[in-house]
Amino acid sequence: MSDLQIPVSEFLNLHLDIDRVFITENEINGLAFPDVTRSIIIFGMGFGLDRLVHIQWLEGKKIYYWGDIDTHGYVMLDQLRSYFPQTSSFLMDRETLMAHQSLWGQESKPTRRSLNHLNQGELDVYELLVENVFSNALRLEQERIAYPWVMKVVNELV
Repeated sequence: MSDLQIPVSEFLNLHLDIDRVFITENEINGLAFPDVTRSIIIFGMGFGLDRLVHIQWLEGKKIYYWGDIDTHGYVMLDQLRSYFPQTSSFLMDRETLMAHQSLWGQESKPTRRSLNHLNQGELDVYELLVENVFSNALRLEQERIAYPWVMKVVNELV
């Protein structure tokens, strides 16, 4: 299958023979995501990640999350990791942020929360954002990241 929309109640009962689950906040990125063998991409959920919490078959999968590099992107990562501690982020690091400086924008309503499920690298970037180190309310939307950069990072993950 290349594209499927399924209600959460049915997704709950699937037991897919896959190794990896990629989750991206943005629908555009989900639709353009590169093909990765033995993997699925879940996209377009935004703050609706709580719909995944009861999907037990995800517990045994490698989960990769890609959100915007902004304060809310890290809140969503923190939320997802509270459900699935094995979740790794990708394309949400300082190197990606700095490589795309010309594409930075502004987050309309940044947040400042205590995030207890981020690793040190993620927490470092989050703190740069909330402290406005580089720019006020800095935001790098995930769909602005260069596709060759995305391909390189995804290929390194698999």
